[in-house]
Amino acid sequence: MNFNQKILLITGGTGSFGKAVLNHFINTEIGEIRIFSRDEKKQDDMRNDLNDLKAKFFIGDVRNYGSVREAMNGVDYVFHAAALKQVPSCEFYPMEALRTNVHGTENVIHAATSALVSRVIILSTDKAVYPINAMGISKAMAEKVAIAKSRMITDGPIVSITRYGNVMASRGSVIPLFINQIKAGQPLTVTDPKMTRFLMSLEESVDLVVYAYNNAKQGDIFVQKAPSARMQDLATAIKQLFESSVPVNIIGTRHGEKLYESLVAREEMAKVVDLGPYYRIPADNRSLNYNKYFIDGEEKVSNIDDYTSHNTEILSVEGIKEKLLSLPYVLDQLGR
Repeated sequence: MNFNQKILLITGGTGSFGKAVLNHFINTEIGEIRIFSRDEKKQDDMRNDLNDLKAKFFIGDVRNYGSVREAMNGVDYVFHAAALKQVPSCEFYPMEALRTNVHGTENVIHAATSALVSRVIILSTDKAVYPINAMGISKAMAEKVAIAKSRMITDGPIVSITRYGNVMASRGSVIPLFINQIKAGQPLTVTDPKMTRFLMSLEESVDLVVYAYNNAKQGDIFVQKAPSARMQDLATAIKQLFESSVPVNIIGTRHGEKLYESLVAREEMAKVVDLGPYYRIPADNRSLNYNKYFIDGEEKVSNIDDYTSHNTEILSVEGIKEKLLSLPYVLDQLGR
């Protein structure tokens, strides 16, 4: 797809994903990048850091349809990253997660359809697969809303979804936490040593977004295959890189956490298209003929596994260290 002289809108553009997408496109021939978010301070910091006329800043909230619609005038492509994503805060304030993650997604799709946008990419998470916490449930519903809306679009944007595991060194993730604890001389707090999480860099996440823009059909979900790490091994790898001897404290699984995450559910794996580095999950476009749900079953589902952080490639400590050293954030923290 040609992005030359096109206008891209990024909702939640001051977050980790938004910044990564912005940095990918800012030095290309793209015409304009619009950063849409409700955080005035982060926008001002980003504006001063960038000092680039291609970047335009819009204060607004995805909960407010009017502000989203206004920012979409003339836009060609949308990357919807605005979300409440912290598991504990969503547990305490589930209605806030609903308003931002579900209603916000609906507003973005409606506004994009009204503004004649060409393509919309919705950012999702592995926590949307078999969700057990409010954050995951809200993101699962956001996916369902996006797919349902995509079925109804006859002359409007191609709506698709990119689903991620843990993005290394993103805001609120465990890698910055461990590094900060080491620098403060504090023990590393590990919930469960056997807990596994997918590992993906921000650069890889942007590659998936670009792939989706170029290849998505209506209602598609795209997943990047990724290795994973045990939390104990991740803690060990970070300690070795920072030559630290701080102890590791096992604190137990937090409320709303899983032992492992799934990026593709078993039911989705039955229809997944293997694209090499990616999985494409086509939309379920069955009609409301209930026979298709209750009479016509899918035997393949019974003979297949989920794609999880337990059954993907699990990196050794050395493999984790190599992955960590590919991150600018970690190199910066190491002073390299």
